[in-house]
Amino acid sequence: MFILIMNQLIKMLFIMILAFICYRLHIINQEGNRNFSNLLLMVVNPCLIITVFQTDYDPGLVRGLLAAFAAALIAHVIGFFIAHFLVPEKSNPDYALERFAAAYSNCGFIGIPLINSVLGSKGVFLLTAYMTVFNILTWTHGLILLNGKFSAKRLKEGLLAPIVVCTVIGAIIFFLQIRIPSPLIDSMEYIADMNTPLAMMIAGFSVAQTDLKKICFHVHTYWISFIKLMVMPLAVLVFLAFFPFDRDVAYTTLVAAACPTATTLTMMAIRFERNYTYSSEIFSFSTVLSVFTIPAITFIADFVL
Repeated sequence: MFILIMNQLIKMLFIMILAFICYRLHIINQEGNRNFSNLLLMVVNPCLIITVFQTDYDPGLVRGLLAAFAAALIAHVIGFFIAHFLVPEKSNPDYALERFAAAYSNCGFIGIPLINSVLGSKGVFLLTAYMTVFNILTWTHGLILLNGKFSAKRLKEGLLAPIVVCTVIGAIIFFLQIRIPSPLIDSMEYIADMNTPLAMMIAGFSVAQTDLKKICFHVHTYWISFIKLMVMPLAVLVFLAFFPFDRDVAYTTLVAAACPTATTLTMMAIRFERNYTYSSEIFSFSTVLSVFTIPAITFIADFVL
């Protein structure tokens, strides 16, 4: 698994570097980045999720999906406890942002292309469980963390996210064994193939918008990135090692947990008037470092799982 992850991340890194250069050369601007993000979120990812559910019914897959939900929930709880104890509240005005950044992964934009490339459609099938748990928790626990209160309206917004809606639709199609006509599903698969390059270009555009020199001298950014990229996934790995999860379920959960800080943090920071510049810096720095830390985590996992 380490070799597969490493090879894929090198490819993804090259795409991210190209996107970084394109943004710095003004070939693409912020408006273009926003449009690409919407395209990925609203069109490409949903097509990918629907296509992976176009598979024959298998009780083993159903058991794997249920196990993936349980593993995802426990992985997030582990992240919450680690963030709570390693990110102090005292004398830290940005503690809520940092705890969010340490606990929540970019399991969609980074997780989908990575899992799809190494585990294929089955991996993405299992990853939908992690993404669904992520969406529910970000708009409950995450919302309370950043905004100080729960909102049923915001939870509804999270539950109606394209990823969650398409997961529900895909599950219905899977259990009822509804087959999408060949010309349509083939077209959707073509669109789904855009996932990896588009996701990494968006990551590259985002990194290009930050002041990398400033980030390199911000000590807190190193600490939060270390918690997110090393401490949390290693703790999740310990948990996975003690429970008899299927290997694909374990690796899917681990890679999702090892992904960098979620882009959702910056969007929520803007919405709730938090320090969105700092949140963007954490996202960018952790994204760059994850190219090295994810292979390291999977290398260790190859000996443990």
